[in-house]
Amino acid sequence: MGYISELRQLIGSRPIISVGATVLVTNDQQEVLFQHRSDTLDWGLPGGSMELGETLEEVAIRELQEETGLHTNQLELIGVFSGPRFYYQYPNGDEVHGVIHLYHAQNVTGTLAMLDGESLDLAYFSQATIPESIESRANELMQQLGDSFWTLGSSF
Repeated sequence: MGYISELRQLIGSRPIISVGATVLVTNDQQEVLFQHRSDTLDWGLPGGSMELGETLEEVAIRELQEETGLHTNQLELIGVFSGPRFYYQYPNGDEVHGVIHLYHAQNVTGTLAMLDGESLDLAYFSQATIPESIESRANELMQQLGDSFWTLGSSF
């Protein structure tokens, strides 16, 4: 059981601050990897909350591997995002105010695999082919980064 799960046993669904990492993975066609989430049934970016004793880079590497089967040891911090636009209420009622550390994964290896039950599908999308149903925090990151979200190799 992870830190957030243990905390939820004590406080229920009340709002908490959740510090975590989100990972952008791009392919050679400048498409971005999204996961079709099993909890919300929309498309989001790989990532998750920090466990006690972890660095943010360790969170990013762990979550990337758990959620996609991919590996990297080279991350570039794009930015830190927080505030009212990163409030989120999960379908089970749990509320979080996210502090998201967004990383771009480079030199990614491995084969896409859904290993942790959090994904229904994994797929790369271009700006022109992105699905309509995007999770609100991923959508906010796209809005805040604008076109540079899709041109990571040349912008960050």
